Amino acid sequence: MSSAARVSNEEKKRVWEAYRARKPVRVPVTFSTNPRIILLNPRLNPEGYSFESYFYEPEVTLEVQLRWQRYRSTVIAQYCDDPLGLPESWQIGLDRQNVYESVFFGAPLVFRAGQVPDVRAYLDDEHRDSIFDIDIEHPLEHGFFKQALDYAELLRQVSAGRQVDGLPFKINDYTPTGCDGPLTVAANIRGEAILADLIADQEYANRLFGFIIQAAINRVRAVRTYYQREDIGCGLADDSIQLISSRTYREMLLPHHRQFYDTFFPGQPRSIHLCGDAQRHFKMLRDELNVQTFDTGFPIDFSKLRRDLGPDVEIFGGPPVSTLLLASADQVYNATKDILLSGIKEGGRFVLKEANNLPPMVPETNLEAMYQACLDYGTY
Repeated sequence: MSSAARVSNEEKKRVWEAYRARKPVRVPVTFSTNPRIILLNPRLNPEGYSFESYFYEPEVTLEVQLRWQRYRSTVIAQYCDDPLGLPESWQIGLDRQNVYESVFFGAPLVFRAGQVPDVRAYLDDEHRDSIFDIDIEHPLEHGFFKQALDYAELLRQVSAGRQVDGLPFKINDYTPTGCDGPLTVAANIRGEAILADLIADQEYANRLFGFIIQAAINRVRAVRTYYQREDIGCGLADDSIQLISSRTYREMLLPHHRQFYDTFFPGQPRSIHLCGDAQRHFKMLRDELNVQTFDTGFPIDFSKLRRDLGPDVEIFGGPPVSTLLLASADQVYNATKDILLSGIKEGGRFVLKEANNLPPMVPETNLEAMYQACLDYGTY
């Protein structure tokens, strides 16, 4: 048995507590997952449940999320610093993957076999101003988010009083409140034309980005009011900024990101999730927007990233998901070792995870190799 399999829950807890106290003893390890690791894995989904049935059939929603949480807490937790063992209750969330904003803005929802849900760009040049007719002042009263709230209530009714393994179901008070980013959402609904807009019609692009951000702000406020809970979180991403230069980012996107952050995080450190080749923007995000936590994708030069951002900025990252999925255990171990020895540990503000979001069917031997490398080279 590897030493990775022998890490106790008590030791994992100490690792996280030391990290949060800024007195780290070892780099913590975590994995980002969602129910796609069940739905797109035939071994874990022998019934062949589709994303469409998962979105709209309550019994399928409950079953898939239950399997996901069981798999995460009893299998994946062996290879990271999550506590190993069943949770106190089955936490059921309203999962709409990454399509919720684009569908709200009118993009047709597309389900393809073997893929996560997607949308089809629809906002052509002739109709591009029609988006501004959408009511963003009352986001929960009609359309996609009203349907989402109704579905959450249906889940509560279907799960009431039920238990599995002696554990009750708890339907979380949550409707998607974050923002996938104005450029990313614009690319989803307008397609590649938004990149031409950035050059040929900046006035329109700015209007569209502002509309998307204001809609996200309105949605966060509406959800918090609906549930009477100011602690419901919100986050910002914008993966599509990997497509533009830093100059274009500063001129066209940074002001809209600033508006979102200043609304919900005034005077506070901020975080951002960015997949893809966006590292060239990170220093600007730190300096201009006070982003102090980066959830990275790939490619990332971890040595340069730590030098650029300094020892106090928190960084989440690790081997690319393609490496975890396709490489050998030895290759995963060595890739993880290289990251940990790159200088990224300086300052004690690094969390090791996949880059970015664990795909279906990653071999457990590769998860174990990544964890083992951290036990061997992630100590301080």
